[in-house]
Amino acid sequence: MKLNIVLFGIAKDIAGTSRIDMEVEEKATIANFKTKLINRFPEMEKLASLAFAVDTEYVNDDYVLRENEEVVIIPPVSGG
Repeated sequence: MKLNIVLFGIAKDIAGTSRIDMEVEEKATIANFKTKLINRFPEMEKLASLAFAVDTEYVNDDYVLRENEEVVIIPPVSGG
């Protein structure tokens, strides 16, 4: 199934774009998606933590994804 991915910060830099489409298997979870994302962009594994939101709601690794959802990848942020 197809997902619409939005990337911010260093995740955007790693992917080289702010939006991508990705295919995942039916009933994939955020944990499954994260593995597929790292396989596509190995540098993502170096990030200490990534937060994920689906259609504006933060979700955990066990969230089951559905066709055409928008997954937002939010990398760690430092402030000053």
